[in-house]
Amino acid sequence: MSASESSGSVVRRILLGAQLRRLRESRGITREAAGYSIRASESKISRMELGRVSFKARDVEDLLTLYGVNDPQEREALLVLAREANVAGWWHSYGDVLPGWFQTYVGLEGAASLIRAYEVQFVHGLLQTQEYAHAVVRRGMPDAGAAEIDRRVALRLERQKLLLAERPPEFHCVLDEAALRRPYGDREVMRGQLRHLIELSERPNVRLQVMPFSFGGHAGESGAFTTLGFPEPGLPDVVYLEQLTSALYLDKRDEVTQYARVMDRLQEDSPNPAETRDLIRGLLQLT
Repeated sequence: MSASESSGSVVRRILLGAQLRRLRESRGITREAAGYSIRASESKISRMELGRVSFKARDVEDLLTLYGVNDPQEREALLVLAREANVAGWWHSYGDVLPGWFQTYVGLEGAASLIRAYEVQFVHGLLQTQEYAHAVVRRGMPDAGAAEIDRRVALRLERQKLLLAERPPEFHCVLDEAALRRPYGDREVMRGQLRHLIELSERPNVRLQVMPFSFGGHAGESGAFTTLGFPEPGLPDVVYLEQLTSALYLDKRDEVTQYARVMDRLQEDSPNPAETRDLIRGLLQLT
């Protein structure tokens, strides 16, 4: 199974959840009543409608009956979607080091056609070298053993393959200058990371910009975030906000629009990609 197929299962899960939610709401049925019909809780219905859990065929069949979906073709189309949504992603093999709340993000990242990100603490995970990633993980998890650190780094490197795929997503990233000046690892690790950024920034699907200290205050005052856009017309853009022990996924149109505007301003106010490469070369000479 390809990475795109396994990532597509996450998209199908979210699409199916959204369709079940629309069917339920059109019938005026509460989540509590829907949960009762499949011997489950209201919270499980909520997780199903958000695409956060896998689907049992029997549950989907019972919900479709409750929602008055009796047309055989319509029912079968949704049941096929449920089966496809349950395909395990490649990242499931990293379940020992991958928290559940991040599994959703990895699937969405792999299915996105446009990824836009702002980072301030360190270089974005999709742009990290192996050595830099190792230093970041070791700093963030000082009590982790060598084997666990290596597994986490391997997961990060596996994620990066999507930028080199035959049909890669567009990746637009704005790094705060602080991310490039804050050392992770020794001098050679940082020099290698800066050279890697210059190289990746020349790929046609990567737009890398650095927000310099000299600009002063800027639109990214709320901190790091990522927005994900998808080719499927039924799937809304998603904003991903990572926290220490969990994450937020925002898909309400007004919230997504606000983050999109912030990203637009960050891109407008930062040096363009060519100027950014010059800025990174300057930092490389100082490192």
